[in-house]
Formats: sequence, C-alpha cells, structure tokens
Amino acid sequence: MGDYFLAVDIGASSGRHILGMMQDGRMVLEEVYRFENGMVKKDGHLYWDIRHLSEEIINGMKKCGEIGKKPVTMGIDTWGVDYVLLDGEDQVAGATYGYRDGRTKGMDEEVYRRIPLDKLYARNGIQKQIFNTIYQLTALKVQEEEILQKAECMLMMPDYFNFVLTGIKKSEYTNATTGQLVNAQTNDWDWELIDLLGLPRRIFRPLSMPGTLVGKLRDDVAEQVGYQCNVMQIASHDTASAVISVPALEDESLYISSGTWSLLGTEIKEPVCSTESMEKNFTNEGGYQHRFRYLKNIMGLWMIQSVRHEYNDAYSFAEICDQAEKERAFPSRVDVNDDCFLAPENMTEEIRDYCRRTGQQVPESLGELATVIYQSLAECYARAFEDVEKLTGKKYRAVNIVGGGSNAAYLNELTALKSGRTVYAGPSEATAIGNIAVQMIEAGELSGLKEARKCIFESFGVKEYQA
Repeated sequence: MGDYFLAVDIGASSGRHILGMMQDGRMVLEEVYRFENGMVKKDGHLYWDIRHLSEEIINGMKKCGEIGKKPVTMGIDTWGVDYVLLDGEDQVAGATYGYRDGRTKGMDEEVYRRIPLDKLYARNGIQKQIFNTIYQLTALKVQEEEILQKAECMLMMPDYFNFVLTGIKKSEYTNATTGQLVNAQTNDWDWELIDLLGLPRRIFRPLSMPGTLVGKLRDDVAEQVGYQCNVMQIASHDTASAVISVPALEDESLYISSGTWSLLGTEIKEPVCSTESMEKNFTNEGGYQHRFRYLKNIMGLWMIQSVRHEYNDAYSFAEICDQAEKERAFPSRVDVNDDCFLAPENMTEEIRDYCRRTGQQVPESLGELATVIYQSLAECYARAFEDVEKLTGKKYRAVNIVGGGSNAAYLNELTALKSGRTVYAGPSEATAIGNIAVQMIEAGELSGLKEARKCIFESFGVKEYQA
C-alpha cells in the first residue's frame, strides 16, 4: 500500500472525507467521514455556517489519524461563486451568504449600467447566473458598503478553508473563474473590469493553478488532527475536479457532472466567447492545466432531491426512479432552468403550479412528479448537446455522466434515448477522484492527466446505455 491522499469534497448538502491510494496499479478509495451541510436561513437571508464546516473538516482529518491512515497531502473542493471576506486582522468580515440568497435580485442591471452584458461575456465567457460573485459583490457594494470597505481579502470557499488549516491566503484559479471576474484570455483577475465596477483591488489575491502547494497545517491544527501534512490547491471547484475524472474526454466526448446541479458540456483548449454562445447561456469555466470547461449549468437533481425531502425522505432515489419509470407516459414537462425552481418554499407545489400555469396535466403522485423532472431533464440535456455541437463545430457521439447522478439508471436511459447518443455512466465519486488525481500527479504517482484518466477508467469503469 502506497501513500494516502485525502480529498475533502464539500457539496451544498453534505461533505465527505475520502482517502485515495494506489494499489496494484489501480486507484482505491475509502470514505472515512461524512457530515451534513446546508444553508442556514435567518432574518430572511441564506447563509453558510463556515464555523461548522471548518470544524467538520478537522473532525474528518482527525478520523484519518485515528484509523492509522494519515495522508501526505490533502485538497479541498467545494461549489463555486461564494466567498468569505477577511478584515485586516484576518477575522471574517460580514455575513457569508449562500448563492441561493435573494439579495442579488436586480444586481445584474446595476452591473450592466457599467458594462453591457455582451461586452462582459466577451471578456470572461461566463454564463450569467444572478448568484455569480460579480453580482454578489455588487450587492455588497450597494447594500453593505461598510463591509466592503472593511474587507482586506476575499477568499473563495475552498481557499478560506485552506486558510483555516494553514494560516496562508491563496486564491485558486478554477473556483475563481466561476464568479465572472476572471479574464478568459489572460486567465487572471480582470483588473480593468474590477476597477469599472468600483470593487477594491486589494481584496483579490493572485491566482495560482491546481497542484500549487498552500503549505503545512498550522501547529494547533496538526495537534488537533494528530499528524502533519501538506495542503494543496487542487482543482477546487467541484466540477473542475469532476471533469478531471471523465475518462471519455480523451476521445472528445461530452460530459455531464450530475449532482445537485447538472454541469453539461465538453473540454476545450480555447474559450468560446461569441454572442451566440452567450445567448445560449454557455460558460467557459477554468479547468485543469488551463483547459476550459465549456458547459451549461442546468438545474439538475436539486429538484428531485427537494421533492424527496418533501416526502420525508421515505423513498430511496432508486425507488423514486422505479416509480418514475412506471409513470413514463405522463405527458407534462417543465423548464428545469426556470428561476421559479431555484429556491421555492415547496418544490412539489412549484412543479404542480408550473403545470397549471402552462395548461398541462398536473402531476399528483410521487411517480408522476419524478417522471416530469427526469423527462424534462433528459430533454433539456438533448437540446444542450445540440447547442454544444453547433457552438464548437464538432460532433460528439457519446456523453459520459459522472457524479452521484450517474447512478440514476432511468435518467441515463432517457438521456441516451432522447439525445441519440451512447451514454457512459460513472465514476460516481468523480469529484473526489479528480481531487485525488491532482495530488497523485504532483506526487509522481501518475505521470499526467492522460494517465490519470486511463487509470480512473481501469479502476472504476463505466456502465453503457445505448440510444
């Protein structure tokens, strides 16, 4: 057994500590710790509990020591766009808002008064989402300017947790690109844009690439967890890590990183920042080794997760898929990208209301609700695949679905059927695998990205669905 590498993978609803190691030429994973996450609602706003998350990161690291599997390096990945502000004494300044918070409403127009949307997209190629960092910081400037004036540093979520562990402030490239403030040509903060928006330059730290060492654990953290290790900047946006682990990309395939969100697209070497790309709402997020994740952000399994919660989590996702398949003839569809599904009080009722408003049959049972969601997602995927082909000028015969959603056999089957493409499903632990792969490349256990993807395919395999 070789060295251990630790991936701390934090999603919007939970986090996991997963150890990776090489054994007989294959990558082997072991989940050692899991914890809950979620936005906290208070006084009409949604926040992240960063103290709780920091404690759970350390708790999981401590568990590695307790079972005698101490990692030589570790890396943290999270969702994108959200950030933590620090003041001159390295204390958190202001609230740590969650991306679903409503304070950014109208902030797009505030930004466009300074720079039109088409010119903004031409600079960074990032899909407009009202929760992007650019709109969050604009909301802060408009609504809480005293906090912005107090701030001396902005760290994206994984960068902040790296700071908690090491005391060192670094900004990682892939996560930073999600916020719409990085120039797609220079791969650096867009300083001209930052000045145009009236944001203080001092809060932005230099960007560094995946594979950069942050530093060793602070002495007090090392004492808590029971060992010392290096903290590394991996591809810290969870989708950037997930895309590293897509085996089919070596054959120029499409991919879907399927979880709470569905991130659908392909991997390209040069960004596509055309007006047509903007109108189709595609994004050019930064990836490993300056590749671009050319993708569209689709609502994803958030809808089915929410409905499941509203049925008191009484059914597994596999059982819900079975019920949906029995109701596959149910005719109604919804626009999964409609803002009404972003953060409704009740997802079940929102879907029913949408069907009423659009003159469609209203789903009543869980199976009917689920088939509406899955069928609508698959049809949305199929349209987006065609858009990718048109915008990149390439043909893609297959799509590789990774992440937790790759286990949704009914959705995979529908995606193959409606898109006319072969679907490869797996690996399901894509984000953690990609996180660990970067650490292994830097350690010399893998020679580079091509070997990493080959190793991942041989270690975890995929399931095939024919059109």
